[in-house]
Amino acid sequence: MDSVRLGQLGGLLRHERETRALTQRALAERAGTTQATVARVERGDRVPSLDLLDRLFTALGVQLTVSVEPLDAHLDAVLDELAARPLADRVAGLGVDRVLDRLGDLPYVLAGGTAALLQGAPIPVDSLDLAIRWRDSARFTAWLEQAYGQRWDARWKQFGGVPLAPEEPGDHHWQTRYGEVRATMCEELPEPIEVRHGGRGYPVVPLVQVEVVDPRAAELLRRYRSRAGGGEQADSGARADG
Repeated sequence: MDSVRLGQLGGLLRHERETRALTQRALAERAGTTQATVARVERGDRVPSLDLLDRLFTALGVQLTVSVEPLDAHLDAVLDELAARPLADRVAGLGVDRVLDRLGDLPYVLAGGTAALLQGAPIPVDSLDLAIRWRDSARFTAWLEQAYGQRWDARWKQFGGVPLAPEEPGDHHWQTRYGEVRATMCEELPEPIEVRHGGRGYPVVPLVQVEVVDPRAAELLRRYRSRAGGGEQADSGARADG
């Protein structure tokens, strides 16, 4: 594992720990390890074993998942194609408004790849990423039921057959009648910025924070910037307000 990915992994662990207002020592006690070990993993100074990673993230009430992405040549072609498309088309293709209009007054912040997309990042996004508070879990589950949700079963690589509620073991990834939804469950919603697009305001996690807590989005952004010559972070079709 290279230093970049170690740093991403450490940043993700630190974010999840701080979101729950836990000290490194408290997390270490929950996971059966030492504060020094937690500190080294968060700094990216240690290559952690899969067992250690599983214990650390389980102690935080989440699980680390593994995904695959296209080979480099195909991925570069996808990035180039997305960069050539207007932001409005990319947003419409994900169906952001279709889901948000049906969430009602459920508190949320757009996170992950969705937040990056709305800030102009030309990266592939296959599901709507939401940050949801744990105390709103029952309301979120009720919405999933109304939306005919089916939860992703990582064992069988398909939707359905596992409990909907986020408290139950499994990926926080659902298929609904309005499209795919992923949730980052948290004690408190991250501090958002507002991005305006097409006359509508969206509460989103700032791009710099997305890159800290979402390793896949961070890797795609780095790849796009290296190909584009370095600077682009947002499309002129979106405006962010603090």
